[in-house]
Amino acid sequence: MRAADGPALDRAVPFRAGGYAPQRVAWASAATLIGLLAFWQFCASMGWVSTSFASSPLLIIRALAALISSGELWGHLAASLQRLAIGWVIGTISGLLVGLALGLYTLARSPGMAVVSALFPIPKIALVPLFIIWFGIGEGSKIVTLAFGVFFPTVINTMAGVDGVPRGLIRMAQSFGLRPWSIITKIVLPGAMPAVLSGFRITTSTAIILLVAAEMIGADKGIGAFVLQAGNLYDTDNLLAGIVVLSVIGLCVSWVLGVLERALLRWR
Repeated sequence: MRAADGPALDRAVPFRAGGYAPQRVAWASAATLIGLLAFWQFCASMGWVSTSFASSPLLIIRALAALISSGELWGHLAASLQRLAIGWVIGTISGLLVGLALGLYTLARSPGMAVVSALFPIPKIALVPLFIIWFGIGEGSKIVTLAFGVFFPTVINTMAGVDGVPRGLIRMAQSFGLRPWSIITKIVLPGAMPAVLSGFRITTSTAIILLVAAEMIGADKGIGAFVLQAGNLYDTDNLLAGIVVLSVIGLCVSWVLGVLERALLRWR
């Protein structure tokens, strides 16, 4: 069928509106990691990479198996996970409360942002010796280091999420007589949740970095202390085994956060 003096109307028009919306392909992720490990093992087997400096995947697996069978890994892992959980929870809860206050109330905004802007740029690892002086070399200094590092990114992301909530919705709720607590829990928090959850991904990574640094400075147990000890002994097998454990912790935390995002952001 043709229109008068025009092109054919029955010709298929190709779809061009992909929208740059990349999708996750699970097998591609797994294949990439397996391919990199196979290439690494191949280079080590051919002698292109000295196992004295970079070990090899098979040697790392053997080291992990020995740590698991001896039970040594579980002691270090339990100490690190306990510190990570306590420090992250304390920093996150306090950061959420302060971020909500800065995002909602004028009286808190300017003084609070002055303090946050002054303290946030300080490298938290540099404060570890100071926290050891204040809280001792035990668990207190390590937990405070993690909580301090988690607190500021949580505050900033929470405040940004609250700022992104349409104020028209809040004014409408106020005009209908909703109580402040109901407005916060039913409008502000759901609207700010995407930014808050994005902040969680940042703070968990920050917490793991600070955890390792704190354990290297003053701890007998923990993955950071184990990695430092292996490095001092030039034991690259156990050193890289500890790094693999840290990577697995990060992957597990990322998976948990992904599940949490799908559950809390189902409305989007």
